[in-house]
Amino acid sequence: MALLETQALGKKFGGLVAVENVSLRVAVGQIHALIGPNGAGKTTMLNLLTRIVEPSEGLVYFDGHDMLQCRPHDVVGRGISRIFQHMELFPQLTAIDNVLIGAYSMGRTGFVHSLLASKAARDERMDLMERARQALAYVGLAALAEQLAGTLTGGQGRLLGLARAIVSAPRLLLLDELVAGLNSQEREDAGRLVRRLRDERGITVLAIEHDMRFIMGIADRITVLDFGRMIAEGTPAEVSRNPAVIEAYLGKGRYGHA
Repeated sequence: MALLETQALGKKFGGLVAVENVSLRVAVGQIHALIGPNGAGKTTMLNLLTRIVEPSEGLVYFDGHDMLQCRPHDVVGRGISRIFQHMELFPQLTAIDNVLIGAYSMGRTGFVHSLLASKAARDERMDLMERARQALAYVGLAALAEQLAGTLTGGQGRLLGLARAIVSAPRLLLLDELVAGLNSQEREDAGRLVRRLRDERGITVLAIEHDMRFIMGIADRITVLDFGRMIAEGTPAEVSRNPAVIEAYLGKGRYGHA
């Protein structure tokens, strides 16, 4: 069963075709990767899915609901969270407060309002604070909860962004270059964490990634874009053998193929 589906999705920026006729199905409980060379339309796809940009054509469905009727700021409330390629953390806030901001998508009051308002709002803040602490613990940052985000390492910052994304208990997690800038051990740890999110929390994942070794190791299914068009889809093994993919992106000789 598809949790996320696009039908003939397309986006033009003036005369530039960024995404063309992409029909994508992401199954419930799947780690689905979206790969392709620079300029293939991957980030534009995520922007279309999260309503940051309007499609020129096509449809987007999440759990059977028409997402084109959804306002951008309502996307998280529908059960979709996203980690951006360029992490937008608040460096002068603590790690726990960065995650708490994400937690307020679940609550009835805003972050600032909760600091000033009624007992009910303060009680809600305490509940969400506990959820934020649990999210930090899940990604291995419990000991850094009170540390300023601006003092974290690059790898810790990526994990903090992941904690902020999962604190709202999403059904679908969109990852844009999660392991960019991470060392080999951090990439390995991130891969295990993504699989745990799927296996333990039932979170479906759609990931954009340039690190092919990483994505081939975690993905159940891969869709390949080139110049905004879908050129292949299948399991990692199928995609790595596909001549069109080898020519367009992976490069001849990769993964044991001439």
